Amino acid sequence: MMNIFGRATIVFAVASFAFAQSPATTESKTINGKAVFIAYASPKVNGRAGKLFGADGQIGKDRNYPVWRAGANSATKLHTDADLDLGGLTVPAGDYTLYVDLSTPDQWTLIVNKKTGQWGLSYDKTADLGRVKMKMAKPAAMVESLKYTLADSSLTLEWENHSGSVSLKAK
Repeated sequence: MMNIFGRATIVFAVASFAFAQSPATTESKTINGKAVFIAYASPKVNGRAGKLFGADGQIGKDRNYPVWRAGANSATKLHTDADLDLGGLTVPAGDYTLYVDLSTPDQWTLIVNKKTGQWGLSYDKTADLGRVKMKMAKPAAMVESLKYTLADSSLTLEWENHSGSVSLKAK
């Protein structure tokens, strides 16, 4: 019979392996002297190219589909020290959660949600600050690991054969 220490070790090992599959990462940028920061877990395509998006894809199995946590594990976090204009949406300085609406897999909509600290599969539409259509493109090569990029004038999310971006301005 396995003691509690043995069971805890196994649970910890399995959890560590799962989180290593989608490592925590960050993207940050100083815009007009103010910090903008995204914290997320970066899943890999891992041989699933063409099998991730759409109702029949891997993401389609999430209970909130077509709303996607736009990462893995915990919900994707956005922190801004500046008031932002994100694709025409006014985002006051503070903390938010980012989701993406995949109702149309080739036309994403970025969701900025006011509720923070939740697990990635928790989503409360009533807490949405707003939604912004993303400009879609196909990356030059397949993007194996999900990646956010903050530039002086844009926020971009890339994964697999998809790239979605919105304009970004500090007010």
